[in-house]
Amino acid sequence: MQITVIGAGAWGTALAIAASRQTSAHQVSLHVRDAAQAQAMQALRRNERYLPGIDLPAALNIVSGPLDAERQQARSEDLFVIATPMAGLRSSLQALQGTAASVAWLCKGFESGTGLMPHEVQAQVAPQLLAGALNGPSFAQEVARSQPTALVAASSHASVREALVKAFHGGALRVYANDDIVGVEVGGAVKNVLAIATGLCDGLELGLNARAALITRGLAEMTRLGVALGAKTETFMGLSGLGDLVLTATGDLSRNRKVGLLLAQGLSLEQAVTSLGHVAEGVYSARTVWQRAQSLGVDMPITQAVVALLDGHLQALEAVQVLMGRGPRGEAV
Repeated sequence: MQITVIGAGAWGTALAIAASRQTSAHQVSLHVRDAAQAQAMQALRRNERYLPGIDLPAALNIVSGPLDAERQQARSEDLFVIATPMAGLRSSLQALQGTAASVAWLCKGFESGTGLMPHEVQAQVAPQLLAGALNGPSFAQEVARSQPTALVAASSHASVREALVKAFHGGALRVYANDDIVGVEVGGAVKNVLAIATGLCDGLELGLNARAALITRGLAEMTRLGVALGAKTETFMGLSGLGDLVLTATGDLSRNRKVGLLLAQGLSLEQAVTSLGHVAEGVYSARTVWQRAQSLGVDMPITQAVVALLDGHLQALEAVQVLMGRGPRGEAV
């Protein structure tokens, strides 16, 4: 099986490392957009920019340049994994049009401007591809260090789910299959927005009661939006829903949570994002999530407050006051 991971950020590099460790039967390549970065990684056998201190397996190939040769030579049993941010998904799918291999993406969010989920972008750009998503609660550093992790392979195509399980399941990495790609992608998008809110909550020292309430009611928001978009309710009780939400909202390695913490300290949004050095998808997808919810008539008060905060219409404490000032209602989703 030939596995090509496109994008050498932290998560793409970590999964390429994990795939290289699975079995010698897999030939794994990490496609690096920047030729200079590719040369540095090849020479050092590390990705010092995104995963400092972690060695790349000897079996992992570092490649750069156009994808034409890999796309044309790929067989049906091979796999391309797009490890770019959401903003790079459309162009990556266009570059893979016509491939016989399965295609999966790692990005989580709604596309800015169109409001489309990843599978909707794929249906628009390259509908002939057999494609899906690899998602779930995972920090790149822990996967690269072979710490126990569970992911979800989501696709309406059984062959794609099977390819992802074959590529990554084993050792410290478990991969569960799920045909509800809508639910898996909604969970992956909305949890980033809710993690900003939870980081804000913790940064303001509102307490553990507040954090628990925020995560729980955030899960209700996520589920309402997902069901309105056609997802299964039970998906949000799984790894890509509750699991990813808990990790991203509470984990110290979470970039989205860090944004909320920094905003609570009084930093501007620009200062908070600049200090990260990495993409925090929740910042870019929050407005799109809220717009999609509005178009469906779905109530998402926490998301709405995060958008107002990011847009500068509310200060941190004002956002809390708005949420706490809402009238009483039943708990059911």
